[in-house]
Amino acid sequence: MTANRSRPNWRWLRPGVGVKRWLLLIFAGLLLLALAGAQLLREIYRDLPPGGPTASLLDVLSLQFLDPWLRVVILAVAGAALFLVGGWGLMRVVLEPFRVSDEPLSELIYRRRWRARGPRVVAIGGGRGLSVLLRGLKEHTSNITAVVTVADDGGSSGKLRRERGIPPMGDIRDCIAALADAEPTMTELLLYRFGGNGGGKGQGGPADLGSAASGATGHDADGLSGHAFGNLLITAMTDLSNGDFEEGVRRSNRVLAVRGKVVPAAPIALTLHARYLDGTELVGQQGITRRGGIDRIWLSPPDVTPSTEALEAIAEADLIVFGPGSLYTSIMAGLLIPELRWALADAAALRVYICNVATQVGETEHYMLSDHLSALRRHDMLGLIDAVLANDNLAARAPRGYPAEPVRADIRPDDPDWPPLVLRDLVDEVKAHHHDPHKLAAEVMALLVSSEPARRPVTARS
Repeated sequence: MTANRSRPNWRWLRPGVGVKRWLLLIFAGLLLLALAGAQLLREIYRDLPPGGPTASLLDVLSLQFLDPWLRVVILAVAGAALFLVGGWGLMRVVLEPFRVSDEPLSELIYRRRWRARGPRVVAIGGGRGLSVLLRGLKEHTSNITAVVTVADDGGSSGKLRRERGIPPMGDIRDCIAALADAEPTMTELLLYRFGGNGGGKGQGGPADLGSAASGATGHDADGLSGHAFGNLLITAMTDLSNGDFEEGVRRSNRVLAVRGKVVPAAPIALTLHARYLDGTELVGQQGITRRGGIDRIWLSPPDVTPSTEALEAIAEADLIVFGPGSLYTSIMAGLLIPELRWALADAAALRVYICNVATQVGETEHYMLSDHLSALRRHDMLGLIDAVLANDNLAARAPRGYPAEPVRADIRPDDPDWPPLVLRDLVDEVKAHHHDPHKLAAEVMALLVSSEPARRPVTARS
């Protein structure tokens, strides 16, 4: 690594870094200064007696003893060399304090500028599935808006919701951690969960969910037991914003140097309701996730106004992605907001639904791909989807004892009853119940590129 820092880095001059234009401007300024200096020397020469000591010194300094064309070449080469070395050294000194990794600064700036010209992507959902997608997407574009559901009522988020009356921010915290530039250090910090035994790390597994829920309702002397640091940070930002939750999330985005932005689907906490096939009903996301056989879900209040930033991002998007994540409680919960759904219906962007690679115990137990799509159809959401992306690698298996099974694609890619289906290997080989963020993001971006010639026109909502 030291060797890379010590040698000149010509990658500064690659197209896309944005350095050459300013170097040329500086060079033009120096050239004008040089012409002014030459004119000054010319005027001095006119007034000096020939053969005098001053004239002789100027003859030596200006290389008058050499052939004129050789003088031009020597001065041009020396000037260009000094200019490039000085410019490279200046940029290194100025930018060195902002280095966040051992990667060369030229590479960091090149990738940042390349991502800044990337497509505008809106990702809608919640839970860990959405954060997995964001972790991969941020390597392709910085123009990302994550629209996150706010119906969670368990764990640390649920406790803060009940005690302080603010929307749940657990999923928002996970998405901010995924898009933060300082990952994985920032992820570890934001997911850090205080506990009665000295704290612990929230790693996103089932055990953490259980410990979060129990810790959040436990009785701890300092009142922090079960709370994630990221949740407390967003709560503090909301307090600093005079109780404005949306502004608190915006401040969190800025403080944590998020690539893109994370916005709540709505500025207030929402409550999720479910009716089951046997006619029974449940209220609250935590209870709904534990039981299968869901027939319909709905939100209260039903006429909530969505986040303005979410609507603006949808209108300007090149690509809109639903999921991955819990089908009912993460993906569909956000799509139940009327104005948000209308904006999605009017959007000209390519709209892609990403099916989970594994079933979720209780909520989607034993579901196949057609079951996921049927649930979307029952809620009048299937028409919002232009393409479905699903996993076809069923060889990978979840860890022994993990209660999930692969979601099988039981429909044909060209079946006219469903949106076009794209089957790819999307699974994480280590954690087969999760998507691989890099595989998933690459396939999503490939879908966008392949759809560009046939981009759907905007149709007015009736």
